[in-house]
Amino acid sequence: MKIAIAAATGNIGSRVASAVAAGGATPVLLGRDAAKLTALGIDGAILSITDVSDVDQVTAATRDCDALLWIVPPVNHVGSLADWYRRVTQAGVAAVSRNEIKRVVLVSSLGAGAGENLGTISFISDTERAFNALPTNVLTLRPGYFMENLLLQTHSLLEQGAFHFTYDPDHDIPFISTDDIGDAAARYLLDPTWAGHWTLNLMGPENITLREVAVRLSNALGHPIRYERLALETVQDQLRQGGLTETVQQELLDLFVALGDPNGAYATPRTPEAHTPTRFEDFARTKLAPLLADAVW
Repeated sequence: MKIAIAAATGNIGSRVASAVAAGGATPVLLGRDAAKLTALGIDGAILSITDVSDVDQVTAATRDCDALLWIVPPVNHVGSLADWYRRVTQAGVAAVSRNEIKRVVLVSSLGAGAGENLGTISFISDTERAFNALPTNVLTLRPGYFMENLLLQTHSLLEQGAFHFTYDPDHDIPFISTDDIGDAAARYLLDPTWAGHWTLNLMGPENITLREVAVRLSNALGHPIRYERLALETVQDQLRQGGLTETVQQELLDLFVALGDPNGAYATPRTPEAHTPTRFEDFARTKLAPLLADAVW
């Protein structure tokens, strides 16, 4: 069995790649950086230097594959995120159709389908519709907020003893480890018995407010950590200074507003099948704390 994995060097893709290889299948790793693909060190993997927004490249890379993990890689330095999602979606859909790939696992987002002007949540909704129009088997995973996004804030944790979002401190968020998303995806990619079009929410073990996150980080790191809420205007200034286009700035601000809405994407009711096992404390201890182990607070 050959299983193609888009964005193979990312947190989810690399987890899936390892699990697929361990499960006895041949992973076909799609990515733009040959060195990063090689560094994954997965025995038996087929490495494919592929731009996932290019129809011909994706079609060639996924030929003779039995299943496909499709992820829209996160990018910011493009003219428009909407256009980026559209091009990546077109490439994936074309490859599945041309190569008659039997099973697709699509990584989407909790709240997909909720409406327009929700930034990338709206864009991935369009991706869902495009894949579900195919006459093949499609499982859409809709995860909550990645715990691993906090790894991007190690500098502020070290320098300021703080982390930052635009959300109310009492806004409860379904934090989930990307390990759990990858494990769920790999399980279905390796299983040839399921069929149809269906959706599975993945929401971690519990919703946590950012006030509670600060407490748990303080306990895990052995140092007081606080949460500081950023104004949207401050974030837009940061995005502008980072060289992002005005269009991308607005698309990301739309996303932040959507994720911070108490009646929005993260108000999704919990069901037993949405539960995943990795606790926030597990993530903080095993992934975040080692990065800060040598810190002098």
